[in-house]
Amino acid sequence: MRRGLVHVLAWLLATGAAVTLSWWGVHTVMAGTAYDPPRALPITAADATTQQSKPLASPTPTKRAAPSTSPSPTPSATSASPAPPKSVSPTPTPSGRVKGYDTDGGRAVFDLGDTSATLVSATPGTGWSMQVWKTESWIRVEFTSGADRVSVFCTWHDGPPRVEIGTY
Repeated sequence: MRRGLVHVLAWLLATGAAVTLSWWGVHTVMAGTAYDPPRALPITAADATTQQSKPLASPTPTKRAAPSTSPSPTPSATSASPAPPKSVSPTPTPSGRVKGYDTDGGRAVFDLGDTSATLVSATPGTGWSMQVWKTESWIRVEFTSGADRVSVFCTWHDGPPRVEIGTY
């Protein structure tokens, strides 16, 4: 009986140590991440009409900032999986009008102020992945699926924010 109790106690100590070590390792890695769960925004009557319609694609290619005149953007990527689509939600403070843009690759929502804009959320469609680039004068959300690409490009460097959608 005593021998069995010693074995159970040794097993409990070894299991507890393994669980503690695993938790500490995962906690240490996850503590450095900046994940915030997506936040829902209220839908107003004006927003309800824009959700049903798709903006027209720009007939001209999307303008790209020259690397020498703009800061280097930092892309962030998420990949599509069989799970529900992931969203990027930086939780800005609304300062203008919040407007969503539906594309074949997904949906991008911007808060368009008088002199700047912020990305509210970006959600890729099923089977699509996305990347986001941000600088002080533009934001680009690119949805990718195989060779298909759709870019939602918001600029405000020479006037109020405007959004262009390009399909490649």
